[in-house]
Amino acid sequence: MSLGIKKNDTVVVISGKHKGKRGRVIRVLPSDDKVIVEKINIVKRHMKPSKKYAQGGIIEKEAPIHISNVMLLCPKCDKPTRIGSQLLSDGNKVRVCKKCKEVIDT
Repeated sequence: MSLGIKKNDTVVVISGKHKGKRGRVIRVLPSDDKVIVEKINIVKRHMKPSKKYAQGGIIEKEAPIHISNVMLLCPKCDKPTRIGSQLLSDGNKVRVCKKCKEVIDT
């Protein structure tokens, strides 16, 4: 199953406590149908000192959001949109905005 959202896409949250916020996708977790969005759904975690967190303490980090709660933001029309796919003449498959019919992939 193709999720339609990729790393570095700009998305808008359409439901939940962060509804209306926009952010860039940091990571896609296809096995769980979740995405991690920059500066959205921040949680606090108590971390022991380690190589990654030398000081330890309470760390704030992004938690995953279910893919159904985010919508891709079209770079052309700047609106949340569903994603279609189109086969180009050279054989490449690209994502297309359902509202303005513009190609999303560059």
